[in-house]
Amino acid sequence: MGRYFGTDGFRGEANVNLTADHAFKVGRFLGWYYGELKRQAGSNEPARIVIGKDTRRSSYMFEYSLVGGLVASGADAYLLHVTTTPSVAYVARVDEFDCGIMISASHNPYYDNGIKLLNGQGEKMDEETIALVEDYLDGKLELFGQKWEEVPFATRDAIGRTVDYVSGRNRYIGYLISLGLYSFKGRKIGLDCANGSSWNIAKSVFDALGAQTYVMGAEPNGVNINNGVGSTHIEALQKFVLEKGLDAGFAYDGDADRCLAVDETGEVITGDHILYIYGRYLKEQGRLLTNTVVTTVMSNFGLYKAFDELGIGYAKTAVGDKYVYEYMLKNGCRVG
Repeated sequence: MGRYFGTDGFRGEANVNLTADHAFKVGRFLGWYYGELKRQAGSNEPARIVIGKDTRRSSYMFEYSLVGGLVASGADAYLLHVTTTPSVAYVARVDEFDCGIMISASHNPYYDNGIKLLNGQGEKMDEETIALVEDYLDGKLELFGQKWEEVPFATRDAIGRTVDYVSGRNRYIGYLISLGLYSFKGRKIGLDCANGSSWNIAKSVFDALGAQTYVMGAEPNGVNINNGVGSTHIEALQKFVLEKGLDAGFAYDGDADRCLAVDETGEVITGDHILYIYGRYLKEQGRLLTNTVVTTVMSNFGLYKAFDELGIGYAKTAVGDKYVYEYMLKNGCRVG
C-alpha cells in the first residue's frame, strides 16, 4: 500500500481525505511526466490522457480539477464523461493513450470518491510510477536525473486541449456487442446499474443482442449511487427478477468493474459459478488456453472439485484482481 494510493487507487471521502487540490496535482504531474518522457524520446507531441467518471456529485469536481492540472502542464485531456472503468481501460489501450484515469470509489457510498490510474495498456499503473505521483503530492520531485522545484506550467500554445471523447465510449459499447456469440432474442434480462456508470451502457448492449431488457438502478442523481442497489445489494435484483418473471439478472457496482448474476429463481450466481461456466464452455470449445483457470485463495473447494471432474487445471493467487491478472499474463491463461 502506498502513501495515498491503495490497490484500487487514491480513495476517500470527497474533500476530506481526497480533495480537489489532490486531483489538480495528480493531473499536473501526470501531464508533465508523460510529456517529458516524449520529449526525452525526441517527440514534441503532448501527452494524451483519457478520463472517465462515475455518477457521484463530486466526480464532476474531480474531473474539472484533473483536467485543469493536465492542460496546465501541457497535456491533452480526452473526456469520456460518465462511463465504466473497463471502458477507460479499453480506450486507453486501443487508442494508444499515455495513460487513463477513472474517477470513482466503486461500490463505496456517494460521499466517497477515488482516482484510479491506468497505464497505456489499460492495466493498473505500476507501483514505481504511482510512487512518483505520491512523491509529488508530498512536495518532492527528483526525476530525470535532476531535482525540480516544481512541475513547469505550460504557456501560450503549449497549454493542453480538452477534447470531448464520447465517441470512445460509444466504440466500447460496439466492442461489447461484437463479443456476443448468440442472440438473446426471447430472453427477459434484468439489469441493476447501481445508479452508477453502467446506466447508459448496459442496456444498449443487451438491447442490441436482442434481449427484452428490464432495468433498475438507472436514475442517477449524484447521491444515490450504490444506495440500496447494485452488486453490494443483490437482494434488490433478486426481488426484481422474481417480480418481473425474468430469465436472469445482472447487478453492477458503481463503476461496473464487478458484476453479480441472478438466475430465474432469484438465486445468486457467484463468481465461482461464473468461473465454472466460462471454464467448462471454453474447455468444450477447445479454447481454454493452458487448460487452466486462475482463482484466488478465496474460491470454494467445490469449484476445484468440479474442475477436477472436468479435467481442468487451476491456479490460486493472493486476493486481488491485480494478482490474478499478473498470473494470467505471465502464464498465458485465458480465464480468471
